[in-house]
Amino acid sequence: MERKGKLIVIEGVDGTGKTTQVKRLRQALQDRGTPARVVFFPNYDSESSALVKMYLRGEMGREPGDVNAYAASAFYAVDRYASFKRDWEDFYRGGGVVIADRYTTSNAVHQCSKLPEDQWPDFLRWLFHFEYDLLGIPAPDRVIFLQAEAAVTEKLLLARYGGDESREDIHEADRAYMARARKAAEYCCCTLGWTPLLCTDGGAMRSIEAIHQDLVSLLDI
Repeated sequence: MERKGKLIVIEGVDGTGKTTQVKRLRQALQDRGTPARVVFFPNYDSESSALVKMYLRGEMGREPGDVNAYAASAFYAVDRYASFKRDWEDFYRGGGVVIADRYTTSNAVHQCSKLPEDQWPDFLRWLFHFEYDLLGIPAPDRVIFLQAEAAVTEKLLLARYGGDESREDIHEADRAYMARARKAAEYCCCTLGWTPLLCTDGGAMRSIEAIHQDLVSLLDI
């Protein structure tokens, strides 16, 4: 009888260290003898992310809102579908644990920010029906949302490109958009049952190890 694995999503605003934490979590699971692998979204190494890359480079408009929430969601969703079918469906259905650095949850955050708040519930219902029911990719078993103070992540994002703002994509370059996305993320975390994990303390990032230990504790592994 075919088994189903688990899908754990690590979500959070830019600059919270998602990639570092998913890799450490995979190692922690493997150390305990649990088959685990990491997937990243968007999958920039795959041809399936072509529309995402065009969008983020500003080829469809220099403002995030130039591509509406539903169209942009479809770009990212197709990339996830291709990744699932080509790379990790068999592993997942065989009982493995898949840890995702971003997922449909990022569509929820970033595309909600383009819409009036009174449209968020309807958009989220459409989004999850589209990806999980119609496309048929797995819904997460658990979503951990990495929270951080805005001033801290702003500094980290600037440091990411050595202060060269010209290297930022159209999301990162639009500070008002990022602020709306942060608000949408808090809404999603509260209403969709995500588990928050605070990554900053006193105006600075907590240590990687401290965040990791909290993550392991939250997942009870």
